Amino acid sequence: MDRLNRRKFLQTASALAATGMVAACASSGSAKVSAKAPKGQQSVMGLVVPNMTTVRVGFIGVGQRGSGHVRHFCHLDGVEIKAICDTHREVVDKSLKTVADAGLPAPTAYSAHEYSYRDMLARDDIDLVIISTPWRWHTPMAVDAMNSGKHVFVEVPAATTVEEAWQLVDTAERTQKNCMMGENVCYGRDELMALNMVRHGLFGELLHGEAAYIHELRWQMKEIEHSTGSWRTGWHAKRNANLYPTHGLGPIAQYMNINRGDRFDYMNSMSSPALGRAAYAKREFPADHQRNQLNYIAGDINTSIIKTKLGRTIMVQHDTTTPRPYTRHNLIQGTNGVFAGFPNRIALEHGGMTDPESGKPNSYHGWDYDMEPWYKKFEHPLWARMGKEAERNGGHGGMDFLMFWRLVYCLRNGEPLDQDVYDAAAWSVVTPLSEASVNDRGNSKDFPDFTRGVWRTAKPLGVVS
Repeated sequence: MDRLNRRKFLQTASALAATGMVAACASSGSAKVSAKAPKGQQSVMGLVVPNMTTVRVGFIGVGQRGSGHVRHFCHLDGVEIKAICDTHREVVDKSLKTVADAGLPAPTAYSAHEYSYRDMLARDDIDLVIISTPWRWHTPMAVDAMNSGKHVFVEVPAATTVEEAWQLVDTAERTQKNCMMGENVCYGRDELMALNMVRHGLFGELLHGEAAYIHELRWQMKEIEHSTGSWRTGWHAKRNANLYPTHGLGPIAQYMNINRGDRFDYMNSMSSPALGRAAYAKREFPADHQRNQLNYIAGDINTSIIKTKLGRTIMVQHDTTTPRPYTRHNLIQGTNGVFAGFPNRIALEHGGMTDPESGKPNSYHGWDYDMEPWYKKFEHPLWARMGKEAERNGGHGGMDFLMFWRLVYCLRNGEPLDQDVYDAAAWSVVTPLSEASVNDRGNSKDFPDFTRGVWRTAKPLGVVS
């Protein structure tokens, strides 16, 4: 790209980003928004783009998370890795080696400065951009990528403020580009099976869900110069909120057809005292260490309750501090029974599996922990088709690889993606809304209708294969 064209792109990107920010601020002053998109925009619900014989990919951020994404794309058919960008040259070189070891052509590297990713976006031979950077960069980079004519896959959370969530929606609608947040848990075997169960009506009418990200991560505080803890730790000193809501919430939202027949209405949130991070820093670092200079304000445990337009409830929890086993909860309750994860278990009023000892159907008064019969009956077709390949390629038990396989499949076959920008906005906005509720004695905060009313008629996610 010659210097003049690159300058023109950067000027255009900056102008469009500024325009988007003004529009976002105007629309986010209230959670109530017009049912119509602003002039020049139209809904991207169910967006289908022309079939791509080959999906040409560029990566922004190839550290702990992004390097795995590069590895997965090396094993996908119909993909060309065109460019890799990161400010840390060492990780760029490692990913370049990953591509070379796979026997693929060498991508172009970008690592000269903080905004080198814009030089990459100025190329016209990239269809899809994979963003795996610190949270504060997610929305700006996704907006720049869509404005440059690329589809976007952005790591979780996609946005950190209400304004950023609207920026993503407005930009996707104006550019008619996909903006998918990488909620990989939606592609886990158990979550896919539960979705299949829900679609078959096994639990009756849905009433309640429980989602969580309970994952002790204090050890990340020892990552000072690079890696996730080097930037993620600071968020615990910035916001008292659910800092990371989407892993547990994404599957529950899909079970409940959020944005496609129902939507989040309002939320109440409360946090426990913030004690664990300071205690860990005091124990693990010298008194004058930077980790002991931070004022940790994020409650060790945040609990939020979401009410949907159809009256359903969802409990969402966040805890990356206390010493306890990992769980995402993944509980879905209906009028005919319940499924819950960690460990997987099920209880039904009617239709339970037969107890092998008594020969009688299992009662809802006790949990059925034997999942094998349920896998045989309700294994999701996508996992049945690609599960072994996903497990072989890895990434959180295969869910990462399956997510990317499905993304590329949809782009190559002219199908709408399983997650869209409205999901990215609604699932991510839990963080700023929870912060606002915590700061207001737990009083309810309204969710914006990012779909502008389209949720009422949008088609729910089916059991894809």
